[in-house]
Amino acid sequence: MYYIYDMKKIITFFILSLLFISCNNAGKQLKERIVDADSVAINYFKGDGTMDTVEVVKIIRDKQTLDQLTNLITTAGATYTTNCGVDGSIHYFKKNRVVQDIEFRMNKADCTQFSFLLNGKTVATALSAEAKKLLEAVKK
Repeated sequence: MYYIYDMKKIITFFILSLLFISCNNAGKQLKERIVDADSVAINYFKGDGTMDTVEVVKIIRDKQTLDQLTNLITTAGATYTTNCGVDGSIHYFKKNRVVQDIEFRMNKADCTQFSFLLNGKTVATALSAEAKKLLEAVKK
């Protein structure tokens, strides 16, 4: 009886470990790709989840702000949610070439995320309250 209970605990731990590792791995791989970027262009859409209208475009070249944004995007993994919508897009540049495109959703309380392609698969990281605050400050 104890053997079955122990096996359930081990399997559950193993599954949770894999989930944790895969979420953090996406952020780590993304960070490796964008850490040397020299600028970022952020497109802000209407804020209702649709991509049809770009209202504001901001360019960031300040290294401190770039690093802060990168850290906020790559810190916490999340499960990608397909029906969130999009409030904007972030385009990382290095020597005038796009190295990574990232979409974000920040105006829907139950669905805040950064999403991007990584190794041909759409993945997500969490968009924290601090990340939302930074994105709003840059927009002004």
